[in-house]
Amino acid sequence: MARQRSIPDEIILETALSLMTHLGPEALTLAEVGNIVGLSAATLLQRFGSKDALKRAALERSWSLLEEATAAADANLPETFEGAIDVIRTLWPPADERPDFAGGLLLLREDLRDPVLRARGVAWLDSLALALGRRLATDPAAQRRLGRLIVGQWQGAQIWWAFKRPDNPAEMIVADLRDWHGSLNLPR
Repeated sequence: MARQRSIPDEIILETALSLMTHLGPEALTLAEVGNIVGLSAATLLQRFGSKDALKRAALERSWSLLEEATAAADANLPETFEGAIDVIRTLWPPADERPDFAGGLLLLREDLRDPVLRARGVAWLDSLALALGRRLATDPAAQRRLGRLIVGQWQGAQIWWAFKRPDNPAEMIVADLRDWHGSLNLPR
């Protein structure tokens, strides 16, 4: 009979993700994660197979959580421009949990290097663009186009915020998205 796991994988993966976010992916070691969660590096090696497998599992978990949050927001928010803003708002971490933007870019670099993670990113971006596009237009072609454009505008506004660092990123980003939307002269 297998031994009961004292520390669930989810806790280990959250710890690995937090470590990578705050100190960079290069800081991830089995020993450091083990020290934080109270398991030996050998136990983590036995569970995950390697440091790279632990890293990928942590990033895969992050994508899964993001996909779930996006699907929930899409299902529960109105199909209006304000609904699109609210979808985007739900995807921001709370202010007290917001990681350093540069740390997030280091994780994104890891996603871009790994073909499986990169494919997850493409699939998520497509689903997000469709969810947002349905809130901006009724024509399917316009939904795809406007969905991709608002995602690009949102990501650009985040980068702009990261350089300027005003007090409230949500206010700056939402104002930028509203300005973008106003410039389109959409009937809806």
